Amino acid sequence: MRSFFILLVFLCSGSSWAAHAYAQFGDIKYPANFPNFDYANPLAPKGGELVLVPPSRLTSFDKYNPFTLKGNAAPGLANLVFDSLLTGTMDEPTTAYGLLADDVTVAADRRSVLFKLRPQARFHNGYPVLAEDVKYSFDQLISKQAAPQFRTLYAEVAGVTVVDARTVRFDFKRVNPELPLIVGGMPVFSHHWGEAEGQTKPFDKIVTDVPIGSGPYKMGRVVFGRDVSYERDDSYWARDLNVRKGLFNFDRITYRLYKDSTAQLEGFKAGEFNLVQSFIAREWARGFTGKQFTSRQLMKSEFKHGNAGDFQGFLFNTRLSKFKDARVREAIGLAMDFEWMNHQLFYGAYQRVRGYFVASDFEATGLPDTAELALLFPLRDKLSKNVFEQTVPLPPRTSLDPQSGETLRDHLRRAKALLAEAGWIYRDGALRNANGDPFAIEFLDNSGAMGRVITPYTKNLEKLGFQVSYKVIDFAILQKRLDVFDFEIISNRWVGSESPGTELMERFGSKAASTEGAGNFMGVQDAAVDALLERVISANTRSQLITAVRALDRVLRHGHYSVPHWYGGVHRVAWRNERFELPAVMPRYYQPEAWASSAWWATLDNRATLAAAKKAERQP
Repeated sequence: MRSFFILLVFLCSGSSWAAHAYAQFGDIKYPANFPNFDYANPLAPKGGELVLVPPSRLTSFDKYNPFTLKGNAAPGLANLVFDSLLTGTMDEPTTAYGLLADDVTVAADRRSVLFKLRPQARFHNGYPVLAEDVKYSFDQLISKQAAPQFRTLYAEVAGVTVVDARTVRFDFKRVNPELPLIVGGMPVFSHHWGEAEGQTKPFDKIVTDVPIGSGPYKMGRVVFGRDVSYERDDSYWARDLNVRKGLFNFDRITYRLYKDSTAQLEGFKAGEFNLVQSFIAREWARGFTGKQFTSRQLMKSEFKHGNAGDFQGFLFNTRLSKFKDARVREAIGLAMDFEWMNHQLFYGAYQRVRGYFVASDFEATGLPDTAELALLFPLRDKLSKNVFEQTVPLPPRTSLDPQSGETLRDHLRRAKALLAEAGWIYRDGALRNANGDPFAIEFLDNSGAMGRVITPYTKNLEKLGFQVSYKVIDFAILQKRLDVFDFEIISNRWVGSESPGTELMERFGSKAASTEGAGNFMGVQDAAVDALLERVISANTRSQLITAVRALDRVLRHGHYSVPHWYGGVHRVAWRNERFELPAVMPRYYQPEAWASSAWWATLDNRATLAAAKKAERQP
């Protein structure tokens, strides 16, 4: 409890914070000079190869710069090639420990943070990591040449000052306990990246220049657009640090990309890669089967975790006039019969997503409590009275038995009434407004995986008179359309967080709704939401954060900006047996790709195979 006591003294007394780590709230688990993280094996041998696929919709890549808007960066770059001042852990959601920096000092007024860089920190080109590189990285990331989400993320940073060669200070526009973590997690790259003939290219013109980072891996062999390999840096400056001990053990990490999930599954069975996470229940139940699994050549497991539930749902583009009325959006949501889908399509594997922070401390429930009301009441002129008078909306539940609950027919009847209130009436074979215009809806997808969900959903929507279409396009094209908000309804997933904060400005803030390339896909522009977001990012204690996020969740759910999907309580992972060893201690908060690439290690056979392959590659 000593670290927790220190934190309380810091928050209440005005003392400065100087330590090997920084905690936004609560306890620092690992003391100074700790040997290694609990979930790392310090005796893990180095060597071997991990071949995996990105846990995203990415089907190709066309650049090596993950920080700009245009194009798609090679997977794995940000996590493997670039180090940051601080590094988070997989067993503490709001604490980070020194990586590039060996000391972090927060000022007494909490309006700035000072980082002292380790003298041994080196980029891959052998140059030292200096304060000027940190400032250069920040300046590039907040420039108009970088993706707009970075300007949102660092919006509360007033400036960066180089104090001396290895000391850098970030000044803040206001007190926000999350800011030292945000700037501490900023990727740092060399100011020589993109340099040619003594001149450095504009940041958005750095496309296929090999990144100059300081992380555990350097770029290796590339089959452009399809495969990318990263080679472990034998001279990695941080290999003996406690925050890296027993981690990043593979000599080579390779990502392979496939056009669709069917080709990906066949590639896995054919041995083209050796680890994959499954997001489709039917695929997990029926595709990850056969002789290779029976013989244990291939393994599959459902790994437990302590993560907050992911949000996944159909998102409305409320910039379009037809989706501006919340009653219309609610009516469309009423037509989804999740219980039928879960039984018929998902093998009963899922629970319904209820809100934007499902299965976490931050999920709103029932009526607002006293603490929430203290935040909501000053915004009453901007909020619907339903926020105060009705319990937080839950997705509809259907029953096949009219005697035991509401049926789909009941939900469609209520949807019809809502549509009529909003001015949409069924006549002349379609749902029409006062001008006679039919209500057409287009679902946009990149893989076709949602087809089996949208087909029954379409039938229900058509009963209300909607004209529904489903369009599948390449991910690169989808990304370009998302960047300019050129869509009607999309499916999207946000990974759950045990400490939501500034990233929510990018997701729900009014400014992001009108910024091309930003992540506010739903187009939320609401003064009450913006006010609650301010409360979120200025929370000084975890209890304040919980109350602010619950109030935000409540207001968003009353807005019906999305049709919630489903979530699972486990990670479904398959891998090639006898290629890997897993650590004895599992982390609490993790994603499978990051856990495997950082904490697993290769078996002796795996290491021997790669050693032989490398020897052959060196042959003329």
